Amino acid sequence: MKHKVRKSKDKKQRVDRWTQEEEKILPGTRPKRKRQIAGVDQEELQDPAILADPDSCFCEFKGVQIHHKIYDAESVATNLSEEGTSSQPPYANKRVNFPMILLHGFGASIYSWIRAMKPLAQITGNKVLAFDRPAFGLTARLNHVNHSSQGSEDTRPFNPYSMLFSVLATLYFIDFLAAQKAILVGHSAGSIVAVEAYFEAPERVAALILVAPAILAPLNSGPVVKDNPSGKKNWFTTIFSILSKLSQYIGQTITRLVKGMGDMITSIYKKALSAFLRSAIGIMLVRMIIDKFGLAAVRNAWYDPKQVDDHVLQGYTKPLRVKDWDRALVEYTVAMLTDSASASKPPLSKRLRKILCPVLIITGDSDRLVPPWNSERLSRAIPGSCLEIIKKCGHLPHEEKVDEFVSIVDRFLEKAFGV
Repeated sequence: MKHKVRKSKDKKQRVDRWTQEEEKILPGTRPKRKRQIAGVDQEELQDPAILADPDSCFCEFKGVQIHHKIYDAESVATNLSEEGTSSQPPYANKRVNFPMILLHGFGASIYSWIRAMKPLAQITGNKVLAFDRPAFGLTARLNHVNHSSQGSEDTRPFNPYSMLFSVLATLYFIDFLAAQKAILVGHSAGSIVAVEAYFEAPERVAALILVAPAILAPLNSGPVVKDNPSGKKNWFTTIFSILSKLSQYIGQTITRLVKGMGDMITSIYKKALSAFLRSAIGIMLVRMIIDKFGLAAVRNAWYDPKQVDDHVLQGYTKPLRVKDWDRALVEYTVAMLTDSASASKPPLSKRLRKILCPVLIITGDSDRLVPPWNSERLSRAIPGSCLEIIKKCGHLPHEEKVDEFVSIVDRFLEKAFGV
């Protein structure tokens, strides 16, 4: 009996010591576990303006405060002079009559262009502007989006998370720079915005530079079946032709019968999907995905993941400190999946041959996200386009191989505009 009492006292003493140690950590309360997403504290999210850099700018477009940065050749030259940099690049005195607008990819921001902006300003002798598309970077997140009006032709452009809004914002910045035309440089998903902006107003786009473009290239057409040189009747071809015409007729008939039902099902599906994504569960899933795969995706985008240091990771995760970043990302996803404006147009792959301006496509030979063979097919689909493949480079040529990237762009501009 005494032995049991002694064991009970020892256990109580151990519990008391554990409690005392706990109170030393945080007197009066138990330790509080911090909520983090991809290593970013989620307890105190802030307004974008508070997180802005010294060279950050904001302007309002259709009620949205858009974060952007501008570099021009004169200011870059002045800064280099003040820093005591004596060496001048061979293209320092060149001048292109058009400014550049840089469009980042999914999950990125102006940060992904920081290494390239000043050199691009030098090779053009003009202004270079990059802006954060809604849902990314430090562009303001809207607390409320008019969900019920997204299908309306009059209100659709005012959904900041739609493709059309990004296109209109791109064209707005051409006016913002007081230019008639601009060179659009799109990276990954930003290439889609660049190409769509061209189709929206081709007279405003001087050239397109598509970097690791996330544009699905059309498949090569199959081999052409030649006529039978012997002149004999090919029964297989005849029967195949008859069956093809019959199946086509049946398919068209069925399509007409179910079109109304299909439209209704599509509408119900879109509403249900939108409601789910905007629910608490949908937002939680988005946060879980970003937390689990966000940092890994950044590392996977580089040819050598070891080069992705803390500075790079902080640059990519900084927007996770902005208020309502998760809800904005949900709204962007909803707009991307249910955008009726895109559905009303032919697929982008079928419009590529209509691009008439100079086009440069740059890709890394080791891109794990957008394979280089897709860029090769894309270059064949766009008449007169140039393709450049950078060796030992991943999905981010403008970050990983800045000097080579800028040199390629410089040669393209010289060829396209004679500078």
